[in-house]
Amino acid sequence: MIKDIDNLLNKYWVWLRDKTTLRQVDDVWVEITTPYLDRHNDYIQIYAKKQNGGFLLTDDSETIHDLQLSGCNLDLPKRKQLLNVTLNGFGVKLKNESLEVHTSEKDFALRKHNLLQAILAVNDLFYLATPWVTSLFLEDVTKWIESNDIRHIPKIKFTGKSGFDHLFDFAIPKSKKYPERILKVINNPKKDTAQAMAFAWLDTKDVRDHNSLAYAILNNSEKSIPDSVLDALSSYDVTPVIWSKREDIKEKLAA
Repeated sequence: MIKDIDNLLNKYWVWLRDKTTLRQVDDVWVEITTPYLDRHNDYIQIYAKKQNGGFLLTDDSETIHDLQLSGCNLDLPKRKQLLNVTLNGFGVKLKNESLEVHTSEKDFALRKHNLLQAILAVNDLFYLATPWVTSLFLEDVTKWIESNDIRHIPKIKFTGKSGFDHLFDFAIPKSKKYPERILKVINNPKKDTAQAMAFAWLDTKDVRDHNSLAYAILNNSEKSIPDSVLDALSSYDVTPVIWSKREDIKEKLAA
């Protein structure tokens, strides 16, 4: 089993390396085009420059500006709090609407990973946060968990086998009946977000109890979920939970 997971992780590294391109923008900045997709299915780009003996990595305000142009008001207190909690979980700072991290050469890969995960998380959190939507999906999931007395730890971060940090939305401690359960909420289920969740779990599961379980709660309120998403999650030992069928899984989470 360990060998199988090592092979899968190696395939992920190869995919990440081969699909990442660099372009010199000017004398200072280098543009990094990653294989991760934003909510418009465009490749996510970040920018790097040397600073204070290390490097500054930034999204150049693209994430926040795009959400604002799409009608998402991030000045609302609850949304601002949710944004800050999400960014803090990845060690990412918000400066003049840019998502930024500072890193040494040694920690470059880890900090780049954290910035990309933060961009994906923020995009996903506010995917449906248009003016007529009053409740974010994560809020809906939280309310459902609390209303069913499911004991949980919110926003929990684990360091995986690779040394990368991974932020999950909930952890449910083991009980007499069920082992530890780790939950990730995916507001905009697509192949890219499924792959990110799959990698996070693959990298994490070896440092958790051997029988820990992972669940991805998928929002199908606005559109159906592609089979490719369900297959990708299931293939990597992540149980997909379609939001409209959440009652099917309630007993396994509450016990």
